[in-house]
Amino acid sequence: MVNAQGGIVTIHHDLDNADRRDLASLTSKGLEWLASEHKVDRVGMTFGKRAFDICFALVLLIPLSFVIALVAVILLATQGRPLFYVAPRMRAPGEQFDLLKFRTMLREDDDSGATGAHKHWRITPIGRFLRRTRIDELPQLFNILRGDMSFVGPRPPLREYVERFPALYGQVLKNRPGVTGLATMIYHAHEDRIMGNCQTAEATEAAYYRRCLPTKLRLDLIYQRRCSLRVDLWIIWHTLMTVVIPNWQGRCRRRIPSDQQPMTIQDEQRRAHVPAE
Repeated sequence: MVNAQGGIVTIHHDLDNADRRDLASLTSKGLEWLASEHKVDRVGMTFGKRAFDICFALVLLIPLSFVIALVAVILLATQGRPLFYVAPRMRAPGEQFDLLKFRTMLREDDDSGATGAHKHWRITPIGRFLRRTRIDELPQLFNILRGDMSFVGPRPPLREYVERFPALYGQVLKNRPGVTGLATMIYHAHEDRIMGNCQTAEATEAAYYRRCLPTKLRLDLIYQRRCSLRVDLWIIWHTLMTVVIPNWQGRCRRRIPSDQQPMTIQDEQRRAHVPAE
């Protein structure tokens, strides 16, 4: 659940209820209300946000270049080439880019779609560690420097999702896709549990479309209304702590800082379409 009080937004974990809301039939027409009611006119990639991304990426590359080189050597010795998984993703409607990750799975030429339990046999032992620690995403620092991504924003979607929900993603992708984001921070572990129960490609796609995607998009649109440098730093910090400390997400309520005027609990719930507990 999400509410706002005193100028801050509080996140409560009620994800199963959020998944079961009135989106039994997920169609483009059925999600138009989500884009219209969360419409934001401003563009997320401001000059200040871009300057922060470049400076922070360059600072991180100083110590992390050694880690990237070490991981590359280990992958070359244990898995062979290619070292990187290059995934076509969308940074805006009609604008595709190549997302970089360290390769963590055995190669399969016709691989596509979300990762469910039916793909787990392909994850290598070193790949499991890289995924759990999110080291596999370090090459995305170069995506940030190229301007394809930001540190914080919605996760970059597949073309098929953007083409299926053009109005909605036209709104969501006003923010440059991010390495992490509000939806990633809050929903990642829950999504992994849902996907981990899917034994076929068809079940994985159905679960992602009907359960994961609507909730993640709501959270992306909440971030879009609240985005600022302060919020971005808050998300980066909590993402880091979630990786370093197990069960960090469940230890306490986390409040999103906001520089905007306070909203009532009822207003925030209505706009986010999240039911009260």
